[in-house]
Amino acid sequence: MVGIAGKPGHALVYRSYSLDARNAAITRGVIMVHGASRDADNYYRHLLAAAFLAGALEDTVLISPRFASNEGECKDALAQGEFNWHCSSRNDTWRTGGAAADSQVTSFDVADELLRRLGRKDVFPNLRTLVVAGHSAGGQFVTRYEMSNQMHDRLPVQPTYVVANPSSYAYLDALRPTVSALPANYASAAPGYIAPLPANPPAAFEPFANADSCTVYDSWPYGLNARNGYASRLSDDQLKKQLISRPTTYLLGELDILPLYGFDSSCPAMAQGPTRLARGLAYTKYVNEKFGAQHKAVVVPACGHNARCMIGADVALPIMFPK
Repeated sequence: MVGIAGKPGHALVYRSYSLDARNAAITRGVIMVHGASRDADNYYRHLLAAAFLAGALEDTVLISPRFASNEGECKDALAQGEFNWHCSSRNDTWRTGGAAADSQVTSFDVADELLRRLGRKDVFPNLRTLVVAGHSAGGQFVTRYEMSNQMHDRLPVQPTYVVANPSSYAYLDALRPTVSALPANYASAAPGYIAPLPANPPAAFEPFANADSCTVYDSWPYGLNARNGYASRLSDDQLKKQLISRPTTYLLGELDILPLYGFDSSCPAMAQGPTRLARGLAYTKYVNEKFGAQHKAVVVPACGHNARCMIGADVALPIMFPK
């Protein structure tokens, strides 16, 4: 269990080693955030399997927190005192740094606490690398946590962030990608179809053409307007500065091009691209070329929307378990 000092309640976590007992063998910490099914147990198994393949079981503390909900569409069995996060089909509050029900504690506060514990030199004196990763809805969590968290610069070991196959990202201004933002072989809206560029192709990023009919396209969590929860504590400029400066890799499934497994087809999400793969490639280009970030996009061969495939792939292992 992980609680927040001075606040009632706690979150449950799966972990491979104690977070409180001194352990000089640990050189690496990896936090893996689950998807919309809130199945932290499955994600912990995925993480264990990937750590085995990387030969990292002995020197890595593996953590998978649970953001459970027992309201509305969600029927998780909650432990005594466990945080209960608001549930909705599109935007569960936990994935965007919102507060738990009847609490001032946000999901990003829980991640802060996990990083704080991993950063304790009296517990993990030889820790050298930290990774915060998430897949699908967990990828939405991590991309927004990366830009808004206030722990990164306070830690003796600063984390890297791994964002895998999210349905959407938080854009920093009113620009959105056009077909010119994508490599031709990834611009398709459906498998096997590659739309030709027009004779006079548009700029890669332009003001969103349907802003009048999709008025929330630039509101949180798709943009910076009308933020709530943890992210509302910071200014726009601070969020931009943090996003640009923090090391981030987007793991994108080569086959994640179908509207399946909770794919966000709302108008603000569709403004970011036709598929998860397209959205990730466009966003990487956007933050790098428009804002000077040095983020990386890694396309994982032969993987669709599958966490085990993504984080256990050969190209992903050195990113998930850096030396």
